[in-house]
Amino acid sequence: MNNYNVYLNPLTDRYASKEMSYNWSPQKKHSTWRKLWLELARAEKDLGLDITEEQVNEIAAHLEDIDFPAAEKKEAELRHDVMSHIHVLGELCPSAKGIIHLGATSCYVTDNSELIQMRDGLKLIGGKLIQVLNLFAEAALKYKDMPTLGFTHYQPAQLTTVGKRFTLHMQDFLMDLERVCYEIENLPFRSVKGTTGTQASFLALFKGDHEKVKELERRVAKAMGFSKVIPVSGQTYTRKVDYHVLAVLAGIAQSAYKFAGDIRLLANLKEIEEPFESKQVGSSAMAYKRNPMRSERICSLARYLISLPENSANTHATQWFERTLDDSANRRVVLPQAFLTADIILSTTANVIKGIQVWPNVIAKHVAAELPFMATENILMAAVQAGGDRQELHEAIRVHSMEAGKRVKAEGLDNDLICRIKADPVFKSVAKDIDSLIDPKAFVGRAPEQTVDFVEEIAKPTIEALKVVTAESKAEELKV
Repeated sequence: MNNYNVYLNPLTDRYASKEMSYNWSPQKKHSTWRKLWLELARAEKDLGLDITEEQVNEIAAHLEDIDFPAAEKKEAELRHDVMSHIHVLGELCPSAKGIIHLGATSCYVTDNSELIQMRDGLKLIGGKLIQVLNLFAEAALKYKDMPTLGFTHYQPAQLTTVGKRFTLHMQDFLMDLERVCYEIENLPFRSVKGTTGTQASFLALFKGDHEKVKELERRVAKAMGFSKVIPVSGQTYTRKVDYHVLAVLAGIAQSAYKFAGDIRLLANLKEIEEPFESKQVGSSAMAYKRNPMRSERICSLARYLISLPENSANTHATQWFERTLDDSANRRVVLPQAFLTADIILSTTANVIKGIQVWPNVIAKHVAAELPFMATENILMAAVQAGGDRQELHEAIRVHSMEAGKRVKAEGLDNDLICRIKADPVFKSVAKDIDSLIDPKAFVGRAPEQTVDFVEEIAKPTIEALKVVTAESKAEELKV
């Protein structure tokens, strides 16, 4: 059967990076199982169990060479995935066959490997967030001085700058990075807990020596790169951990949706657009179209990812006592797909911001259409200071504004409010100064300074400080 006759997951087949795809692959999963069996055997030997260096070395020699067809055949016979892989590894390691998985239950490998995959996945996500933030920083500083219409209620409001608006999105992603790094640093390992979390099997192996059991737990966790072990568990670590991790990923989706949604609205205004390649087709019917398909993809996938924490919340809530198995099939789907989706969202977001197309003349045109109304207060104050009567001036501005608004809305013509004011004798004293009074840069407040302050004093130091947390990440270089 070829690939065209079976369903292919679009997350791996179409979108996701090879690094994140590998992180949730059978090879990564089952080679991690073998590493866990290796470290368990090594720690048990060092703490005095009858395990030889030869047996440990035999397992160490076969961490990657997994015979998946043999494991699948064995699983069809045993109806147990962990036992099938124990048998297959045992055939490769005849002298170690009897000590593989000694004292452990299935969740020793399944739960711990999933925690490792989540940790490594978070490092990849953190690395991509840093790349995205650096791209936003470049864009924010590049456009820090470019006035643009602010929008409240999607209605024209006071001016801001294009760069300042980018910092709003950047701030969201920076908060996401902080949460990702918190989860990386605080994610607990299950380590060795036994069938119901009491460690009874290990206590028996070490003949009632509680300290050796505690040391075994610490050693295995340290060997797998974890500084924290979950204090208590049933057979599984609490599925609340999954919820916390997925909530962070959903937070990234929220940030990305907000950004992509704004780009879609700005594309309609023809002010800012996502990259559009020379031979890219926007529509099969309407050849002129430049559909924001990257931003739409971000929103589409983000909506899916945002829905997943509810699923993991329900999984945690419905676990009975020390464990039930109704979490297993669900988590096989949800955990990988959450990480793959977040990975794709960040890659696409980076693609959009790196190749963002800003159209200054259109932005300036829209500013010019609305600024006259916003500038009337400045003109009024200047005319009063020049000796004019405030009430007379106010009434003149009101009348001119109504007429200019009617011209724009009823006749579809340009806003001629400033021309009307300049021609009115009551404003003669300030007519020559009006152009300077309506310079857009005088209406952006501290937006340029806020942009520089945020990027240089907040974002960059935070990113630099958190780099170490994602240092092991080998995130794929993001390209337009």
